[in-house]
Amino acid sequence: MQRILVPTDFSEQAEYALKVAADLARKHDGEIYLLHLLELPIHLANSGSNEQLPESLFFIKLAEKNFKEMERKPYLDGINVYQEVAYSEIYEGIQDAIKKYNIDLIVMGSHGASGFKEMFIGSNTEKVVRTSERPVLVIKNDHDDFDIKDFVFATDFSEECRVPLDKAYRFAQRMNAQMHLLFVNTVSDFKTSDEALSMMRNFIKGMGLEDYTLNIYNDHSVEKGILNFAKEKNAQLVGMSTHGRKGLSHFFNGSISEDLVNHAQRPVITFKI
Repeated sequence: MQRILVPTDFSEQAEYALKVAADLARKHDGEIYLLHLLELPIHLANSGSNEQLPESLFFIKLAEKNFKEMERKPYLDGINVYQEVAYSEIYEGIQDAIKKYNIDLIVMGSHGASGFKEMFIGSNTEKVVRTSERPVLVIKNDHDDFDIKDFVFATDFSEECRVPLDKAYRFAQRMNAQMHLLFVNTVSDFKTSDEALSMMRNFIKGMGLEDYTLNIYNDHSVEKGILNFAKEKNAQLVGMSTHGRKGLSHFFNGSISEDLVNHAQRPVITFKI
């Protein structure tokens, strides 16, 4: 977590993400790369005429003004913060920044219930979550101290999830958090407790995991099971793996239930398979 990328549109939710990134950077001797992407109107993006330059400069100057205001935030004191304004679509700009700065972690803000819904249904944030080779931490609320004691990682314990589980476990270790491995039992994919525990134990055998719990939770759907279990544990973070559309649709088949959209207020971190 030495190089943390924070895409920002200077909104309140983006600042929530920046505060969490600052907390992580301070605790782990990291640095922050702030990225503001300008998706210019088509007539500006496609025009090579100097006549459009003043309008382009306006957007740049506005971003620079916002950056200067952010630099004065007390929570950034003592942290190396680098800033960039780029002309690109959000998804492509973030991917470019990951390669350019060798980013370890992306921290993004999300706008409430509608923001979470967009994140998993087709917005630019969802594209980043779905395809990023780096872990993506999505923040929805303000956190004075991003202190993670209980980290729920939901998985189906299939062979392809070993790599993201290992990444999630190393993340939990760095956060000094206990990992709660979760299998959600549903009617459509039911396993007895013995079957589920046997599957989970065989899966983690030889991985060298410590300070973890194995958990089976019965619910009507996977997404509700994740929510309800995290609530019971009072977990500060929920994690899952993803590998393109298949990865997300495995957890969120089709659209997300209203229950998940309205109540998933905890931070979510994803690790690509």
